[in-house]
Amino acid sequence: MTPIRPPKAAKPKPKKRSASSARWLHRQRTDPYVAEARRRGYRSRAAFKLIELDDRFRLLKAGARVVDLGAAPGGWTQVAVERVRPETSRGAVLAIDIAAMDAIAGAEGVVADVFAAELPDLVRQHLGGPADVVLSDMAPAASGHPGADHLRIIGLAEAALEVAAAILAPGGSFVCKVWQGGATHDLLTALKRLFATVRHAKPPASRAESAELYVVATGFRPERAEGPAPSSR
Repeated sequence: MTPIRPPKAAKPKPKKRSASSARWLHRQRTDPYVAEARRRGYRSRAAFKLIELDDRFRLLKAGARVVDLGAAPGGWTQVAVERVRPETSRGAVLAIDIAAMDAIAGAEGVVADVFAAELPDLVRQHLGGPADVVLSDMAPAASGHPGADHLRIIGLAEAALEVAAAILAPGGSFVCKVWQGGATHDLLTALKRLFATVRHAKPPASRAESAELYVVATGFRPERAEGPAPSSR
């Protein structure tokens, strides 16, 4: 008697990608910065934004002490290490993020919250003194509400500036991501009080459709650091 075999289970149909997922995949496959990041071993295409900003403004000098806020996944930290060359100088790169990330040779990683009151003291302990450059490419996860997203990224920028004002050496530099119309009035006022020069820049690696901009502030003036912190909240 021929045994009766149970019918084969039907294979589940593959889920159809959403239009937004399909666009993202196409953009990743055709983006020359993504391909070049892979070729050069950078953890993200964002590395090229810092490369282009530094080529223009000359911020990362050999021997500088650099703090990268919101460092994960580490593309900006990699560029900072390449340019500061801590292995051959007295420079240092401190990568700070709220989540642990894989180690990067030449940089020290610290798990900390940018909003933590003790962060400036922690940074100084790790660096053995003040920083020369503070970087922040932090951005919140997009909520789909541009107004709310703008307020959230400005909140991150304000927190980054507060840290920078507490740890920068005289003449130091600060680079920070903002969106849309750039820094708000209160944030821009604080930046102009604290730094000799404040400029907005959009590096070529920043996608044309992206609303991101960067504030590049140079010539830190610590004697002006006393006073109320900017607030858009």
